[in-house]
Amino acid sequence: MNSTRLWKEFDSWYPAWHAVPGGRLIIPMVLVLLSLLGFWHNLEARVHYPTRHAVLVERYAAEYDLPPALLYAVIRTESGFEPDAVSSAGALGLTQITPETFEWLQWKAHETLPVESLRKPEVSVRYGAMFLHILRKEFGVTETALAAYHAGRTRVNGWLSSKKYSADGRTLKNIPVPETAHYVRKVMKAYGKYRELYPMLA
Repeated sequence: MNSTRLWKEFDSWYPAWHAVPGGRLIIPMVLVLLSLLGFWHNLEARVHYPTRHAVLVERYAAEYDLPPALLYAVIRTESGFEPDAVSSAGALGLTQITPETFEWLQWKAHETLPVESLRKPEVSVRYGAMFLHILRKEFGVTETALAAYHAGRTRVNGWLSSKKYSADGRTLKNIPVPETAHYVRKVMKAYGKYRELYPMLA
């Protein structure tokens, strides 16, 4: 990524800088200085792997016994940190929970909230963390849990019961749905990058 593109990323993500006197001149100068000092690569990587909604992510990661880096990776992959994201399947919010899954999770949590509340970062992060926790506890393997997050528990349990897809009933040697296989690889790559860039979140 060149400096112009990186600046555009910062400019669109942090419009509050526009209110700082001389901000539109100062920030590019700072970026150039960081480049000259050899910090550019790390800075560029952190732009691509941000830690938005940090208070919520780290609170609910702790509550549901998740590595914060994993929750950040799921949010980055699912919604790109856009609270109003909506998928073609009707999944909503930062963690892209479907209405059906939201209803099931609320039943387990003894709560009743409207589906549109998933657009609120706190609701989406909390229920996404809860869902990940349930899946990791059920399947015991992060990659398998992620496959279930994307394709559903029933489908993944079916794959695990087939020698064609699983040799041990816990791990998937191959995932028959290309979109799910791609999703798992993408989240795991992001998970690795978050652990690399932010060791304290591992």
